[in-house]
Amino acid sequence: MGKHVIVLGAGIVGVCCALELVRRGLRVTLVDRQAPGMETSMGNAGVLARSSLMPFNHPGLWGQLPRLMKNDTVQFRYRASYLARNLGWAARFLLNARPSVFKETTRALDELIRLSAPEHLRLLDAAGARHRLRDTGWVFLYRSPAAWNASALARQTFAQYQVPTQTLDPVELAALEPALSPIFHRALWIQGSYSVDDPQAVVTAYADLFRQAGGTVKAMTATGIRRDGQGWTVQGAQGSETLSADQLVVALGPWSKALLKTTGIDLPMAFERGYHMHYRGQDGARVTRPVYDTGGGYVLSPMARGLRLTTGVELDACEAAPRMTQLDLAEARAREAFPLGERVDPAAWLGRRPTLPDSRPMIGQAPKHPGLWLALGHQHIGFSTAPGTAKLLGELMFDNPAPSRHHAFRPGRFI
Repeated sequence: MGKHVIVLGAGIVGVCCALELVRRGLRVTLVDRQAPGMETSMGNAGVLARSSLMPFNHPGLWGQLPRLMKNDTVQFRYRASYLARNLGWAARFLLNARPSVFKETTRALDELIRLSAPEHLRLLDAAGARHRLRDTGWVFLYRSPAAWNASALARQTFAQYQVPTQTLDPVELAALEPALSPIFHRALWIQGSYSVDDPQAVVTAYADLFRQAGGTVKAMTATGIRRDGQGWTVQGAQGSETLSADQLVVALGPWSKALLKTTGIDLPMAFERGYHMHYRGQDGARVTRPVYDTGGGYVLSPMARGLRLTTGVELDACEAAPRMTQLDLAEARAREAFPLGERVDPAAWLGRRPTLPDSRPMIGQAPKHPGLWLALGHQHIGFSTAPGTAKLLGELMFDNPAPSRHHAFRPGRFI
């Protein structure tokens, strides 16, 4: 294997992959149009949770579909013209909600999350960022008995994979998070999980660790890639700007789809967009861990910048203009549950979450493209799975491992 590798994408997945490859002795150049952590990795809820093994396309999705397709919920909205252009992806997404695929997906994601957690702790310590970590888990909130009953599959899945949880009645929830309004029938405390108070700062700390290990970070907008002799060349936006290496890792999240088309690979990827805004709590009110209001369609997380409200899913084109309706609706529902104060940010943040039809990332070498490695498609769980993704990628590039550990994430399932 050649000794120089380019990693395209400086989000949490790309930075973790770059760190792993430097650790294995390669010369690594990490490339992005922005500073590390400034795109999708900036806007998540900061959760590193075992519960993330539960994909959106689970067997219960079929029963929810008539309500979701009305396009008026807080949890899920879509642009009709975008969905019409991507009916093939939507059909495959629904097809992968069948029980057999769900079983394979949950097993694979659980293994990836379990692999990632100790690596996160190691990297946080090495980067001097352990102070950003909380080990208090997070809480799912249910507004009615019907909502609680509808979560039975998730609770059964958590139990199957030994995700530690505790059911809370209204009195117990009030003791745990006293600032919440008494509107919730029941709650599920996901234990044995972590959260951070600034995901972007964690990515920056990891990127600094990468530089200290001898890696190079380069600002460049990649517009195309091509096989060049025995290596790969990345074309920059300025036309004459290029960068070449023996191996290439594409970890550009939602922007991977457009870039890979330049080398003939058409990913079945859609974009689950989402928004966030920071708020102050009235009279200093706060939550002490992320809370997910399942009926309100938002997560409220305590962050260094304030209380971060993150929204549900908006299906639309990657670069489509923001639409504030979902954030406004989520804020209104959050004010029913918590004494939110004024908005802190001058404008809402918009992020894009890259989703493949089976809700699993793609990790490995692209078929028929030697030297082109993929680490992409992490949907909503890139922060929980990035270090494990990097470990699997390193094993595949160096160790020629048995396929069982990596099979569920193989690029060949869609390429």
